[in-house]
Amino acid sequence: MSIRDLVPWRSDKPVEVRRLEDALPAFHRAFDSLFDEFFRSFDLAPFGRFFDVPWAVASPGLEVNETDTAYTVSTEVPGWDEKDIEVLLNGDVLTIRGSREEESKEGEKGSAGFRAQRSTGSFQRSIRLPAEIDRDQVSATCSRGVLTVTLPKTEQARRQTRKIEVKAA
Repeated sequence: MSIRDLVPWRSDKPVEVRRLEDALPAFHRAFDSLFDEFFRSFDLAPFGRFFDVPWAVASPGLEVNETDTAYTVSTEVPGWDEKDIEVLLNGDVLTIRGSREEESKEGEKGSAGFRAQRSTGSFQRSIRLPAEIDRDQVSATCSRGVLTVTLPKTEQARRQTRKIEVKAA
């Protein structure tokens, strides 16, 4: 008995053989599609769309700079008002969080089909600060979509910094 006897169709055409490297991306897309369709029925964002968006969109990135006298923490918060942002200092942990509610308008601006929606959401970022901070002098400003928190070091922390000379061996 030959292998051709087991094939239900009789054709003289060769059977196409797919390589594993070709099958895995197709399988991955099909599996993602399955989850996307499942969560779409619950009106939830599918996983594929979540991972296509850079993580920085979901949680803004922080830029931390240190000088001899202070730390400066900056983050981009475009479109956020100062009243929607909260800055907390608890021990040596700085927490920046924001939250805003949905804004929706319909039927204005002279057009019967006008509709505007603004996104809602919240974020929270926390970082541990390595030096003692002068809590009474901490300040935060928000200008042009950039939140800047200035955390001055205490006098004791400033004195502990020591420059060490590097010598040739």
